[in-house]
Amino acid sequence: MKRRDFVQLAGLGTGAFLLPGLAMGRIVSPEAFLNPGDDVAVKKKLADAALNAAKSKGASYADVRIGRYLNQFVITREDKVQNIVNTESYGVGVRVIANGCWGFAAVVDVKSEAQMAKAAEDAVAIAKANAKLMKEPVQLAPQKGFGEVSWKAPIKKNAFEVPVKEKADLLLSVNAAAMANGANYVNSILFLVNEQKYFASTDGSYIDQDVHRIWPIFNITSIDPKSGKFETRNALSAPMGMGYDYLQVNPKDKVTGVTTRYNMGYDMLEDATAGAKQAKEKLTAKSVEAGKYDLILDPSHLWLTIHESVGHPLELDRVLGYEANFAGTSFATLDKWQSKNFQYGSKQVNLIADKLQVGSLGAVGWDDEGVNTKKWDLVKDGVLVNYQAIRDQAHIIGEKESHGCCYADSWSSVQFQRMPNVSLAAGKTPLSVDDMIKDVKKGIYIIGDGSFSIDQQRYNFQFGGQLFYEIKDGKIAGMLKDVAYQSNTQEFWNSCVQVCDDKDYRLGGSFFDGKGQPSQSSAVSHGSSTARFNGVNVINTARKI
Repeated sequence: MKRRDFVQLAGLGTGAFLLPGLAMGRIVSPEAFLNPGDDVAVKKKLADAALNAAKSKGASYADVRIGRYLNQFVITREDKVQNIVNTESYGVGVRVIANGCWGFAAVVDVKSEAQMAKAAEDAVAIAKANAKLMKEPVQLAPQKGFGEVSWKAPIKKNAFEVPVKEKADLLLSVNAAAMANGANYVNSILFLVNEQKYFASTDGSYIDQDVHRIWPIFNITSIDPKSGKFETRNALSAPMGMGYDYLQVNPKDKVTGVTTRYNMGYDMLEDATAGAKQAKEKLTAKSVEAGKYDLILDPSHLWLTIHESVGHPLELDRVLGYEANFAGTSFATLDKWQSKNFQYGSKQVNLIADKLQVGSLGAVGWDDEGVNTKKWDLVKDGVLVNYQAIRDQAHIIGEKESHGCCYADSWSSVQFQRMPNVSLAAGKTPLSVDDMIKDVKKGIYIIGDGSFSIDQQRYNFQFGGQLFYEIKDGKIAGMLKDVAYQSNTQEFWNSCVQVCDDKDYRLGGSFFDGKGQPSQSSAVSHGSSTARFNGVNVINTARKI
């Protein structure tokens, strides 16, 4: 779990409204989630009222987002259900360009065309006021209209249709399994999100989308009764753009290794059972000796390093210095891209931006400014070749169209550039994890994400993890603890010498990725196969007293 995720989740037991996406929500019953909401024809009529009003007041462009956001969180600890939170948020955001400048207005619980028109008129008035301070007009990349279209997440079972008791019973059984296998404490949470979004614009698009996300997590604590010291093991689950089917795993889909891996499905009970044993094992694990090691990084760990050292620094607004929140700008400045030979990583490193991957958190049909989503290269054979850009940024890097990575976390928020799924491509040569380990003389195999730190240029960093296994002469030699590695982005990715093939490819990701001021939260996946990085500096994080 990332630090900002922890801060956002820590208050769940007593204050559900601390979570992103809940601030504008109202508490509802679970049955309210089964209400289908307004008909598409009603939304189109309301949207047209706003678009027509914006044009009549002088807007050269306008878009409307009608959003219904559903959230459910089931929270347990040991043998008790601590909290169940159900929220619904519904409203409209209208964005316009007038006199060459952006303007935005939002209104809650829209009931009439007159309300829509008033919101559009307010947005135009704000744009005209902003234009008085404008340095240069907005340059919007051209975008064709798609007419009336729709997209729905390819879920097999809607998690909101599953009774709350069934979800709570699952979490309590997970807790019981952990306690039965040595855990002293355990808490588990199930996060569910459904975004029902309708987009319309003066380009001629009317887009209806139904987005689903799910994230099951737990945290296990094991205590040494003699010393009072403790160790933890968090869930190795990945948040996914899936339904409740994510938690209903077919045994034949599993692949086993040092820890259980999951292929588009997650057995929470099995992970909790293993997690309790591993937390206990960590109590007697050997503390690592600092030095240089070859690292074998599991996808459950590597996703976070990708997120922080690739995803954020290649956001174009950070590169340009327009954005510095959560956290900082970027070392990957335009001159490095313009040189066409900046070696971001080794030739084994191919990093891809992708809004299409089925089951991922970032997958949608169209982004929040009506651009059809796509897949593109960021780093090709180690060389920096592109960034992430939206409609009013595309011209800066010579692109003729947006990359389709604009997003707002609510109808009341202004959409802006957000990270697509950013992933490390699998290796092309057949290679398993076991075969990769066989060639390592002195190394560490790291599984799961842990604490991290990265500087304001997304360059110098340190990463921990969940599980650490020493590798000696090609074999796993036992568990380690107190491990973190340090490097800088370019040095680290240039030390990548091998990536396992696509049979090992898996997704990780962030359910609550913060950016902007006021802050917004988005969900994004990062995929990879297990990868090897040679000669990385490892430190011992044990506190010396």
